[in-house]
Amino acid sequence: MLESVGALTGSPWIYAVVALSVLLDVFLPVLPSGVLVITAATAAAASTTTVTAAAGQVTREVPSLLVLTLCAATASVLGDLVAYRLAWRGGERLDRAIARSRRLTTAQERLGAALSRGGGVLVVIARFAPAGRSVVSLGAGAAHRRAKDFLPWSALAGLAWAGYSVGLGYFGGQWLGATWLGTAVSVLALFVAGALAAVVIRRPSPGVQPAPAGIPAGT
Repeated sequence: MLESVGALTGSPWIYAVVALSVLLDVFLPVLPSGVLVITAATAAAASTTTVTAAAGQVTREVPSLLVLTLCAATASVLGDLVAYRLAWRGGERLDRAIARSRRLTTAQERLGAALSRGGGVLVVIARFAPAGRSVVSLGAGAAHRRAKDFLPWSALAGLAWAGYSVGLGYFGGQWLGATWLGTAVSVLALFVAGALAAVVIRRPSPGVQPAPAGIPAGT
């Protein structure tokens, strides 16, 4: 993957590929969007070139780490918004599907409790957990949580995840070289963060009781 992505680093297509992967993985969590972002950032570390200009030497990074971060973060928020709106309009069929899923029901309850207290740190933490983004976005929409309560936290989550992933790839490439080892260590660090986030999400919230079967938590 490193070689394939590296071939795209000199082209704006790298941003389109990253954006599409991040956008779609809210529906297809098996897509390796995090790995792709890390690989692109690692390739950027390897592609850092020094251009001689009249005023001296100018360091140019291909692709731009800032643009890569903003691209991944924006795609993350857009994907969350699409999933949120689809779940909002899902109707009784989606409510029944959520009621049959203990994971979705619990996430919906916890998210509702967090947003009602004026906090949405759970949204940020869930962005790092495997499929956590999907569960939270669908749960917020199905429970008809207000967009102004959910989307700011979604934006913060997307930016935090994108910044962390890009940072892992870039510094991994700088310290360990743009090789399979540097990429593997960075990806491992991303998976460790995801595992820790999953543990936090699964931990029961004080005072949150399971909703009766068939009745979504919150309106």
